[in-house]
Amino acid sequence: MAKNTTRFVCQSCGAVFPRWAGKCEACGEWNTIIEEETASAAAPKATGGKGGRKIEFVGLQGREETSFRLKSGIKELDRVCGGGLVAGSVLLIGGDPGIGKSTLLLQVSAALSNVCNAKGMPVRCVYISGEESVDQVRLRAARLGLAKANVELATSMNVRDIIATLDTGEPPDVVVIDSIQTMFVDTLDSAPGTVGQVRACGNELIRLAKRRGFVLFLVSHVTKEGTLAGPRVLEHMVDTVLYFEGDRGHHFRILRGVKNRFGATDEIGVFEMTQQGLSEVPNPSALFLAERRGNVTGSCVYAGIEGSRPMLVEIQALVAPSGGSARRAVVGWDSSRLSMILAVLETRCGLPMSSKDVYLNVAGGLRITEPAADLAVATALLSCVSQIPVPADAVVFGEVGLSGEIRAVPQPDLRLKEASKLGFARAFIPPKRVNKKSVKEADTVLRLNEIGHLKTLLDLFGLSEKQGS
Repeated sequence: MAKNTTRFVCQSCGAVFPRWAGKCEACGEWNTIIEEETASAAAPKATGGKGGRKIEFVGLQGREETSFRLKSGIKELDRVCGGGLVAGSVLLIGGDPGIGKSTLLLQVSAALSNVCNAKGMPVRCVYISGEESVDQVRLRAARLGLAKANVELATSMNVRDIIATLDTGEPPDVVVIDSIQTMFVDTLDSAPGTVGQVRACGNELIRLAKRRGFVLFLVSHVTKEGTLAGPRVLEHMVDTVLYFEGDRGHHFRILRGVKNRFGATDEIGVFEMTQQGLSEVPNPSALFLAERRGNVTGSCVYAGIEGSRPMLVEIQALVAPSGGSARRAVVGWDSSRLSMILAVLETRCGLPMSSKDVYLNVAGGLRITEPAADLAVATALLSCVSQIPVPADAVVFGEVGLSGEIRAVPQPDLRLKEASKLGFARAFIPPKRVNKKSVKEADTVLRLNEIGHLKTLLDLFGLSEKQGS
C-alpha cells in the first residue's frame, strides 16, 4: 500500500535530508533545501518476494544488425553524435539562455522531416514546447524559412499527457522536449524545475523513449556556473550530453559533446548564427583566421585538436606595465594555466612577469581546454614582451612543463596537415614523437622547428640578454 512521505531536497545538488536546514551540507549552498512530498510504495521483501520475473542472459553477438543511424542532414550535428542518431537514444542539450538551443532543434526537426527512417518512410518529428505557445514556435519557423516543414507542434507541460499521447498508435521517430525544467509530474507536490520534478520527468520520458524506440531530445537550462541545471543523475541517465556554447559578442556557436555512448566524446560542431538561423561551418579554421592580421606582436596561430577535428585559431596576448597589483584577464582559456605559464617564464627563464598586467584572448569566441596550447600562449606572450611579431606563416603547439621543457602532444600529424592545407610554411613543435612518415606530404611544405625548452624560444625572440633583469 502506497503512503505519502515527506523529505527535504536540496534544489542545487539533489541531496536528501530528514529535516530542513538553512545550509546544504553536500554542496554548501544556502536556502536551497525545500520540502517535497512523494508517494512511496512499501519496500519488498529482501528474499522470496513475489512479483519478480526471471531475466534472461544473452551473448555479445546478436542476430540483428543494429548499425543503422538516422542522418539528420546537418553534418555538424551528425559528427558530434557519432555519425547520426541511434533509435531509442536520449540526447540532453544545454546552453546559456538565448544561445540558440530552440533554434537549433527546430532546424534539426525540419531537416529530419525530409529524410527517411530505417523502414524507408518519411521521418515523423514531434516538437513539444513547454516554454512557448504554438504560435510563437510558428513565428520562429517562419523567420527561419521553415514554415512548410512537416513538423508536428504541441504545447504541454504535463508529462502524463505527453506520455499518453506518444504511447498510442505508431510512435514518432524524433521527439523534442523544450525544456525539461518546464515539465511536471502531478504525483509530486513540488514546482516544475525542482530537483525532484526534473528527475521524475526525465525518468518517465527516457523510459518511454527506450520502450517505443524513438530519438528523444531534452533541452536543459544551465546554472550561473555553466553546468546543467537539475540533478546530476539526469546526465547519467541519458545517452548523450551536448553543450551549446558561444559568446554573445561573436556569431560562432560550438556544439560540444561531453558524453556519448554511441561515439567519441569532446567532438565539436561549429555553427554560425545568421539572420536565417544557424548555418554550418565546414572549415572552421579558415573562418577563425579570416580576420587575422600579420606582423602584429602578441599574436600567434595555435594548431589544436577538438575531438577528432584539427582546428587552427589565433591566440592574442598583451603584456602591459601594472599601476598596482598585477591583473590577469583570460578569455577562452584556463586562467590557472596562464598563471602557471607566467610562473615558469619568470622562474625558469628570468623574465619579470609578476609585476605586469597580462591579457589573453582566444579570437573567435572558441574555448580551448587542451594543454597543447601552452607553447602557443608562451609564444604570444614573448612576442608581446620583445615587440617582435611571430612569423605570419607559422603555427605553434606543445605542452609546457614546470621546468620549462616542451612536451609532446597527441596527434601532431593531424595538426601539421591542417596547417599545411591552409598555406602555413613552418611550425614550432615539441621535439621527437612526430610521425614524419604520416606527415610526408605536409613536410614538403612545412619547415619544422623543434623547441625543447622555453629558453630556446627566448633566443628566437632575442630575450636571452634580459634574463635576470
